[in-house]
Amino acid sequence: MARPTAPEKEPGRLKQMWQVFQMTRRYDGTVILYLLLALLAPIGAGIVLAVLFGDGNPILWILYIVAGVLAGILLLLIVLGRRAEKAAFSQIEGQAGAVGAVLKSSLRRSWTGNEIPINFNKTQDAVYRAVGRGGVALIGEGPRSRTQPMLDKERANVRRILPEVPVHLIYVDARDPEATKLHRIVPTLQSYKRALTKSEIQAVSNRLQSLGKNGLPIPKGIDPQRVRAPRPR
Repeated sequence: MARPTAPEKEPGRLKQMWQVFQMTRRYDGTVILYLLLALLAPIGAGIVLAVLFGDGNPILWILYIVAGVLAGILLLLIVLGRRAEKAAFSQIEGQAGAVGAVLKSSLRRSWTGNEIPINFNKTQDAVYRAVGRGGVALIGEGPRSRTQPMLDKERANVRRILPEVPVHLIYVDARDPEATKLHRIVPTLQSYKRALTKSEIQAVSNRLQSLGKNGLPIPKGIDPQRVRAPRPR
């Protein structure tokens, strides 16, 4: 009998970070500069504080410098995560369903969204919806000339049942320099002024579910988990 193969061990935390860095560097040539600045700036600040307020006390010097090093490492990890996310989004930018991938994986707690579009057409232009503290955001994926009517229709639907809730429109198109880029979707949502409380967000989300019960089919390529298996002959 063949011996059962042992399951592959997951890479350690440092190895994972190295893999993320290598992937990011392939798509972002400036990542090394940003990481160096993130690491060295807090260390430099710690040294400056030690000189100004250390009063020649070696313990204070050590504390300030160690604090700078720890802050630099933390800032480096934050910057690496943000640049890695941007690099990952750059690989899928322009593909159908890219906005859905962002809504599924990157939304913060104050916003909720669905990877399935609420409206789409034959050319795979789509409209997605997110609900959060800023109100309702409708995100068009595709050329603005084609998504504008779709967004206007969905905005009218939202205002019909929720006239007091702010509705924001976001246009995402990799070929339009004035459109919002994939990695800017979440910061754009976070920039909206707070309009809803946590309980109101849930109530608005539940109310909007009624708009989606229209029996529309899911466009090809958006939800691979629902592809049916071929019938047996």
